Amino acid sequence: MRKHQFAAALLGMALCGQAGAAATATSCHLPGAEEALRCVTLPVALDYARPQAGSLKLHVTVAPSYREAARPDPLFVLAGGPGQAGSEVIQLLSTAFKRARATRDIVFIDQRGTGLSGKLDCDDKATGEDTLTETRQDAEMRACIGKSRASFKDYTTANAARDIEQVRLALGYQQVNLWGGSYGTRLAQAYARAYPHSVRSMVLDGVAAPDQVIPAGGRDSQAALDKLFEQCGADAGCRKAYPNLRAEFMALAKKVEGGVKVAMADPRTAAPVTVQMTSSRYLGTIHSMLYSPADARRIPFLVHSAYLGRWEPFVARRNLASDYSTEGGAAVLLHLAVVCAEDVPRITPQLLASDAAFLTRPTIERIPPLCQVMKVPAVAWQAPTPIAAPALLLSGALDPVTPPHRAKEAARFMPNAQQVVVANAGHGVAQLGCAPRLLRKFLDKPQDKLDTRCLSEIPAPTFQLGPAGPQP
Repeated sequence: MRKHQFAAALLGMALCGQAGAAATATSCHLPGAEEALRCVTLPVALDYARPQAGSLKLHVTVAPSYREAARPDPLFVLAGGPGQAGSEVIQLLSTAFKRARATRDIVFIDQRGTGLSGKLDCDDKATGEDTLTETRQDAEMRACIGKSRASFKDYTTANAARDIEQVRLALGYQQVNLWGGSYGTRLAQAYARAYPHSVRSMVLDGVAAPDQVIPAGGRDSQAALDKLFEQCGADAGCRKAYPNLRAEFMALAKKVEGGVKVAMADPRTAAPVTVQMTSSRYLGTIHSMLYSPADARRIPFLVHSAYLGRWEPFVARRNLASDYSTEGGAAVLLHLAVVCAEDVPRITPQLLASDAAFLTRPTIERIPPLCQVMKVPAVAWQAPTPIAAPALLLSGALDPVTPPHRAKEAARFMPNAQQVVVANAGHGVAQLGCAPRLLRKFLDKPQDKLDTRCLSEIPAPTFQLGPAGPQP
């Protein structure tokens, strides 16, 4: 669908199930893209079972294909989280999708409750976060939940999948290809099962298994951390610089249990500040860094510096999540709405016992009490059904949350799936090395077997051995 055709194509299109509610399109500029894109606002039912209950405005961003003779099947982009919006990953246009856009429209969808689709968030969640005790922080989160007027029960994965179908209909596409990252792979699978005839193919990057429980992933995160320690020990420079890395990591973990006050110079302003370092903040930062191998290779330096009493580099890295996120980062209330309804009800004593591990323990302990405040009804888990559409499943061998065995479990229900494991990748493959070229090749001929050997050429990042940064 061409730029000059786009607005005209939307005129008169009424949203199915919302009589008189039409999509509107405007030219727009969004962070992460240098050019003007097309922003679409589409009213969708808040509760599809009760259309009279009202609607919400869904935001969609369309990057038209570079070629006039574009293929008729676009690529729909479903971001992760839950809580991340499509408009917050627009930068993928210049990386993962730079080849695919030559022949296809790229459509970024802000899932209901995220980004520009009525973001469910706490306005002041980042204010003084590191100086608050966790008890105070949890109290503020409960107050935020209590003040929200959102109908949390309507923000399910199933309703988000129904929204995607409304987008397809409103934009006039017969079939679409899906790209999902992390939680977006769960949403993509839900959509493909609900609307099988609307899906031409799928690319799932960091694949969530159908039975995966989001807060529980202790064994996966521990495996990634153990692998990092092993790699440091096998690297001459890292081994020499940090000979006692695992012991120092564990000593810090023990020290911050119950919280400790760290007097330091604020990494942002250099002003004196007292930071509350807790298990959740310490382990959560380590866990988030394991997502990216390049980031993970900084962990030994940060842990060693903190062990010697210099917490500034560690806190500076922790600040990145709020300093460089779009509009304050992921929609925390949307995240809780989905997880409390779909995941927490499946946390059993047996799961806790079998999946108990260090890095995810603070999260899995803190979320259920917040769910009690959310008061969102449980969504019954449904056994997965087969997905016939061709699928490309991308996994990083170093991924701490969706490692290859999760994709293998998902592939059991996808008879036309190709699974690819990249040795030196973490949580996300599509931007790396030759992956953008392979993505386009798969989209052009999804039934063909891909030659993915070029992905083995992606190198392992080097370790950071001092304040100057990673080794050359």
